[in-house]
Amino acid sequence: MRRFFATLSIVAAAFGLSSPAQAQEIFTGLYVHGVDTPLSLDIGEDGMDVQAGYRFAPIDAVGGMEPYIIASANMEGDTSFAGAGVSWKLEMDDFYLRPGIGLVVHDGPTERRDPDTQIRNDLGSRVLFQPEIALGFNVSERVSIEASWIHISNANVFDRGQNPGIDMMGLRINLRM
Repeated sequence: MRRFFATLSIVAAAFGLSSPAQAQEIFTGLYVHGVDTPLSLDIGEDGMDVQAGYRFAPIDAVGGMEPYIIASANMEGDTSFAGAGVSWKLEMDDFYLRPGIGLVVHDGPTERRDPDTQIRNDLGSRVLFQPEIALGFNVSERVSIEASWIHISNANVFDRGQNPGIDMMGLRINLRM
């Protein structure tokens, strides 16, 4: 867990978290960890994740892209992660769609095998892609709520032989600064 918080500190420093003038919004939420979807395999992890992040102001020169940092801690001691990425907010009245993509570093095992089959079910590399999509609702000018899906895996890029992935689904609340 110390590695997780050290990684988060490095990512935050790299993105200048100490400069509140750049702030767009902060977010936090609860997620079900290890949701079974067609994009992942059962790796024996579950529980709840607490996620928190920080989105920077949109960059108009690149279509309103919003850089972000994110941290996710699994409450059962399974894989946690921290990283950074970009998202876009596509508004439709009070509702919106928010696709995003990032890179994260996780603290899961570097090698793990299913106890019954002895097949490897670790994530294959320390660095993972983190695509996500959220459907949100603007509660007020400063507050919005999102239902989101987050996937972490190496996409067979960092380790061609190992890519089970983990999916998380949950709700988060966003507070604009």
